[in-house]
Amino acid sequence: MSETKVKHADEIFKSFKTQSVSEFFKKNAAMLGYTGKLRSLTTLVHEGVTNSLDACEEARFFPDISVYISEVGPEHYRVIMEDNASGIPLDYIPHVFGKMLAGSKAHRNIQSRGQQGIGVSGAVMYSQVTTGKSTEVVTSTGDKVINKVNIKIDVEKNTGEILSHETLKNPDKWRGTRINLEAKNLQYNRSKYGPYSYLKMTAIANPHTRILFVEPDGTKILFDRNVRSIPKHPKEMKPHPHGTSADDILSMIKNSSATRVRTFLVSEFTRVSAKKVEEIEQLSKLDLDINPKKVDWEYAENLVNAIKQISFMAPPTEGLIPIGAESVKLGLEGILAPEFVHTVTRSPQTYHGGIAFIVEAGIAYGGGAGNNGLDIIRYANRTPLIFDQGGCCITEAAKSVEWKRYGVKDDNAPLTIFVNLVSTHIPYTSAGKQAIANEEEIYNEIRFALMEAGRSLSRYLSGKRRAHEKLTKKKTLLRYVVETSNAIGNLIKSEDKSKIINALTDIVEKKYDFEESNGGEEEVTAALEENGEEEVSENGD
Repeated sequence: MSETKVKHADEIFKSFKTQSVSEFFKKNAAMLGYTGKLRSLTTLVHEGVTNSLDACEEARFFPDISVYISEVGPEHYRVIMEDNASGIPLDYIPHVFGKMLAGSKAHRNIQSRGQQGIGVSGAVMYSQVTTGKSTEVVTSTGDKVINKVNIKIDVEKNTGEILSHETLKNPDKWRGTRINLEAKNLQYNRSKYGPYSYLKMTAIANPHTRILFVEPDGTKILFDRNVRSIPKHPKEMKPHPHGTSADDILSMIKNSSATRVRTFLVSEFTRVSAKKVEEIEQLSKLDLDINPKKVDWEYAENLVNAIKQISFMAPPTEGLIPIGAESVKLGLEGILAPEFVHTVTRSPQTYHGGIAFIVEAGIAYGGGAGNNGLDIIRYANRTPLIFDQGGCCITEAAKSVEWKRYGVKDDNAPLTIFVNLVSTHIPYTSAGKQAIANEEEIYNEIRFALMEAGRSLSRYLSGKRRAHEKLTKKKTLLRYVVETSNAIGNLIKSEDKSKIINALTDIVEKKYDFEESNGGEEEVTAALEENGEEEVSENGD
């Protein structure tokens, strides 16, 4: 019987090595949305367009974005995306396109589409992994030169590596960025999960944007601008104390120049005044005049426990910029051309005790809305969420509403439900950023917004139904005018029946024209009932 050889720890740990962020996501590309041939192509487009929109808005330019997709070979596509944003300085190109968890947004408490610093560098990596090729980036800040580079990611070091660099003259002062990459294991079609649907949804929530899309067969689609104003740029917000943990406190202290915990709390948090600091001091029994650098875990934990017992004002909302009900309406009308639209922008709320958010909702009925029946289109900070619909808070909230109460009889109704969540921190369920976690406060706000829009839809459908009933009655009466006129003519022994026909027709027309313009008793009653429902609706659907 052979003896089992025991390994020493030194031998076991010879194979131990660290792994960079890039290496991790290279092996787990599905976490970034690169799973499935169609989804991977849409994700590539999404990452480029999202970067372009944020860059244009931060620079205060009306976004003009072009997306070209061409087929190179079987399941092999070239994707070119171009914008008119501020451009990227040469020194920052390796960081933007070649380094994961790098960017201008991840470390700031500010509303933006991207918030993790992974997106476009993930697209470069996916291209590199599936084709072995580099990505071409052409960019200019509008000065005398255009920088043209080919870049790859050094996966082990998580850094961008410029393989070639060419400087071109820029006599026309062109400004912007153009990305040219290839990738394999892709598929293109016009389904609801493809790039066409993604760009269409983007146009709805970003009506200030102009998007030119060229499909692989050469078909050109223009989603034109419907709004002539650029959204206000959101302000960076300080964290709210109620959304803070002990670990957050210790991390913030490292970057603070405050010399006392007292001043640290006032300067680094929103809604914390000197008076509130006194309350914290009394509850925690801590010395708040010590240097923050001396704060340890136990101190931070006691501080947070005291903070949780104190009431603070809700976070300020200047850092949240919703699309706006009117702009959402214009976006839905411009793309879907429905027969009815109602949009709602709710008041700001908070979740997790301190993270501010706003819910916007809209309902479009008829026309191009809900071509395949009831359709839920989801957004986070104006960015479409195409995949993972089943596990999303928006979907669950929308489906929980009893739509039959609002006149929607079944799932085949031509109805599009629009929901946009606005926040400095979107609680995504994964790094793929396609579904929102089911936070109770967010779930309830979505329901309230949709119920409010639903009441407006109910009034419209009730009016439409009553109008149809009146038209049917009117047509029925007019159908019997000739027969009735003949009977009356025979009764009064009149040979000229035309006068009787004209008189009866006039009576019917005037009766229904009068009711249509003034409304009958049933319209007044219905309006009163609906107003009564509106008063109690948020206490029970």
